[in-house]
Amino acid sequence: MKWRSLAHLLEDAAERFGEKPLFIFEDQPFSFAEVDRLANKTANVLRSFGVGRGDRVAVMLPNGVDFPIVWFALAKLRAVIVPVNINYHDHDLTYTLEDSQSGFFIVHEDYAGQWQRLRNHLPCVGETFIVGASTQGAAWRQRIDSAGEDFDSSEAESDDLLNIQYTSGTTGFPKGCMLTQKYWLQIGQVAADYFQLTPGECNLTAQPFYYMDPQWNAAACLIGGAPLVILPRFSPSHFWGEVIRHNVTVLYLIGTMPFFLSKMPEDPLLEHGHKLRVILCSGIHPKFHAGFERRWGVPWREAFGMTETGVDLIVPLDDVLSVGSGAMGRPILTKQARVVDAEGNDVPEGGVGELILRGEPMMLGYWNKPEATAETMRNGWLHTGDMVTKDAKGYYHWQARLKDTIRRAGENVSAVEVEGVLMEHPAVKMAAVVPVPDELRGEEVKAYIVLKPGYTPGSTPPETILDYAREQLAYFKVPRFIEYVDDLPRTPSERVEKHKLVKMKPDLRVGSYDSVDHVWR
Repeated sequence: MKWRSLAHLLEDAAERFGEKPLFIFEDQPFSFAEVDRLANKTANVLRSFGVGRGDRVAVMLPNGVDFPIVWFALAKLRAVIVPVNINYHDHDLTYTLEDSQSGFFIVHEDYAGQWQRLRNHLPCVGETFIVGASTQGAAWRQRIDSAGEDFDSSEAESDDLLNIQYTSGTTGFPKGCMLTQKYWLQIGQVAADYFQLTPGECNLTAQPFYYMDPQWNAAACLIGGAPLVILPRFSPSHFWGEVIRHNVTVLYLIGTMPFFLSKMPEDPLLEHGHKLRVILCSGIHPKFHAGFERRWGVPWREAFGMTETGVDLIVPLDDVLSVGSGAMGRPILTKQARVVDAEGNDVPEGGVGELILRGEPMMLGYWNKPEATAETMRNGWLHTGDMVTKDAKGYYHWQARLKDTIRRAGENVSAVEVEGVLMEHPAVKMAAVVPVPDELRGEEVKAYIVLKPGYTPGSTPPETILDYAREQLAYFKVPRFIEYVDDLPRTPSERVEKHKLVKMKPDLRVGSYDSVDHVWR
């Protein structure tokens, strides 16, 4: 790579592009040079409190420029960011801070009350910084304003651990993927090359920065010199207006977003008044792919990646024949892919097997979980848990999932984590969580519940269990569907046979309480 670290990339971009806008948030531009200065000031503040190489700093901030500036500052310090989902409740937040052993916490004032409630239970966190516009954030703002604008980041290296990025894996609680500065340089380069980013282009992100997508978008914009428009959140009713207003030319979405956009009333003047060249998307539904292109007048191309691996497969921009085929793409130049059976043998062309990958970018492993790392990364290959086929053109097609996860509206939900919370409810004896296919969100979360003796569905309505889950879990992890059963099918070793639960009925919603519509189906 041309740059030794993300810190060096930022400094080089500040020299090359100066006062050109790097970030645009709520109509306020922040130039390349200004972002570098703010990152230096932030690094100086954090260093004055003892943040240094390898220190974990949890960051719980909504979308805006604060998150990427802190990220860049930590890259300069050779410290480690632990991004925290702002939708986390007590259970999720406690687990993330304890597992990462974060010694510092940068949290927005909107979530300071939650932190005050938990901080006595998290002695690992030694220093907290409150960020925001009100009086609570005044101390942080004053420190940044008075800090020096120069910072020596010459010692930062590509192999420095930069992120512990939590993601739901095959079993248990979310695992922290260890991602280096080099990981972000590489994924940023792939994106900049694919989008052909130049200072004349404009990128946009609607995803939250605590996920990887806005982070690699930011790295790509540093490389290409293009501004990145940061939306506070994804809003179908405002999306096209923002795209047009900022003259956006490229962007990345996840597969559920076009469904939300398609539910909006058609407005040809608005939906074709943009300057988009391409939309890159993960999980495009083949049935609707061509319709998306016709309705919005822009090519949609598929990409596949994971937090563990960055970017792996991509469909070339000029491949119009892939539209509607369900193709995930071919491996990028720095990756190799195989389709293997349970014994690790290659599956013949067209056969179904597990997708395994090697090459760069790639995580170092899972934070503090050597056994999980060894299970996922075997003989130099990362096992994705996704079942695919490979066609004659070398394109991969998704078929099913080996993982015990639910993919809900772009969020990975660990079934085991949700089950653990449900079984803490005093009335629940056993719980099994499975995915329910959903056209809008991809999958919804369903929980089969076995009640303890003495409890009945009448004495324990579903909403009492759901309310308990809502107090502990982020909203997207809370089951939409609840079904009471007398027992769960199990193997001789007492493992729940979830494949039998999924096949018990053609429509898994039947016989369930629907917490969205508040009805029994």
